[in-house]
Amino acid sequence: MNSTVQHPFDPPLKYLGAYSDQTRAQVAQLLAQDRLGDVLRQRYPKAHDIRNDRALYDYVQGLKTEFLRNAEPINKVVFDNKIHVINHALGLHASISRVQGGKLKAKHEIKVAAMFRDVPLEFLRMIAVHELAHVKEKQHDKAFYKLCTYMEPNYHQYEFDVRVYLTVMEHSGRRLW
Repeated sequence: MNSTVQHPFDPPLKYLGAYSDQTRAQVAQLLAQDRLGDVLRQRYPKAHDIRNDRALYDYVQGLKTEFLRNAEPINKVVFDNKIHVINHALGLHASISRVQGGKLKAKHEIKVAAMFRDVPLEFLRMIAVHELAHVKEKQHDKAFYKLCTYMEPNYHQYEFDVRVYLTVMEHSGRRLW
């Protein structure tokens, strides 16, 4: 006998898999009522005004200066059209090592998915904090998330709301801001 298990959330909420059934049920209900986007827009009424790579670099450098003064420098920060959220990446941190005069030098680059040009500042901050944390902590472990919440106390709420936004976009096909 071959039976398939029906997922309790139709449509599936792939960005919210780690959250409780109760939380996912609430999101699914708002999604079914076509109210999920309204809830997000009410909580975050406007998009940030960081529109180009230079402004993004300055924003991330400001966070680094405030919270990670002694960390290695960030050499490049850009919005990237090639990052696709479908592959579970909102941003990327790359450390490129090169030998210079007998010393190993690392260049750090942060790339943020271009779709985050038009979102609330809180969403962009969450992604920037996440990628900056990778400069000090490579793995997604307790120390990593402790550093994220040090830089942004509301980190986990913003991460959840970004996941809700991705759910809205996936099911409606439209951006909110």
